[in-house]
Amino acid sequence: MKRQDKADRIAGILEERFPDPPVPLDHTSPFQLLIAVLLSAQTTDKKVNEVTPALFRVGPTPVAMAALPVGEILEHIRQLGLAPTKAKNVKRLAELLMERHGGAIPQSFDDLEALPGVGHKTASVVMAQSFGVPAFPVDTHIHRLATRWGLSSGKNVETTERDLKALFPKEIWNDLHLQIIFFGRENCPARGHDLRACPICSWAATKKRMAEEQRLGGAPK
Repeated sequence: MKRQDKADRIAGILEERFPDPPVPLDHTSPFQLLIAVLLSAQTTDKKVNEVTPALFRVGPTPVAMAALPVGEILEHIRQLGLAPTKAKNVKRLAELLMERHGGAIPQSFDDLEALPGVGHKTASVVMAQSFGVPAFPVDTHIHRLATRWGLSSGKNVETTERDLKALFPKEIWNDLHLQIIFFGRENCPARGHDLRACPICSWAATKKRMAEEQRLGGAPK
């Protein structure tokens, strides 16, 4: 099957299964989404959602967060990976939002990526979900599935983002990246996955990928 035909079929399946995908990180403002995505690096969304309610009660806005000592921020997020570095980044990010942007969240990739702890993926999530700008944030799950499904070479996340943007129409990017994440969580674990029984992997995965996954224990013996 041609890559484009495969992408079209996958998009149809995902739209049918997840017609209105929610953002998996709890938030009530663009600022809170920015902080939640920053905190999600090397940590599950579930764990982030467990710690952010208390953090956002004391630091719901940039001005409030900037006023908190780093130690207090750290106490709220201590359960997360890389917590000390993240605490410092959160405080400095809030300070810079006040200094550079009057407390508003900038609506450009360059300005967002200039903030501490904010990489391209984090900026893409905020631009897509807070401001409706077409973006295709690629996390480790999307990177893995795009490779497994033969939509990208899997060389790196930058290549995967470029390949996916070329395959799917811009108007569905913002929902599609969430749909892939939810499908992956429900159907496509990284390990112990029988590709032959998966609604997408069973026909989308290449023969080479099927053989590799089975050799590594992806499919039951």
